[in-house]
Amino acid sequence: MFLQWKLTSLKTKTTKTIIVIIIAVSIGILLGTIFTSCSVKHIGILNDIEKFEQTLDPEFCASIVERIDVFNDECEPEIEIIDCG
Repeated sequence: MFLQWKLTSLKTKTTKTIIVIIIAVSIGILLGTIFTSCSVKHIGILNDIEKFEQTLDPEFCASIVERIDVFNDECEPEIEIIDCG
């Protein structure tokens, strides 16, 4: 009787572990998709443009322009390149 309970318990633990791993991987994929989506990038760039307008830091501007270039290649709608001058 004890041996049967031990085997059943082992199967249950293995099943629970597999389910937890599957859920964790699914959540990771979902979060990765959300944080790399075009809408999140768009919002991030717009927020950085607002920060740049307050600081007028040329190095920050250059990094924003690079991000805008990548965004415009990958996503819609296009963001107008800002003037770092």
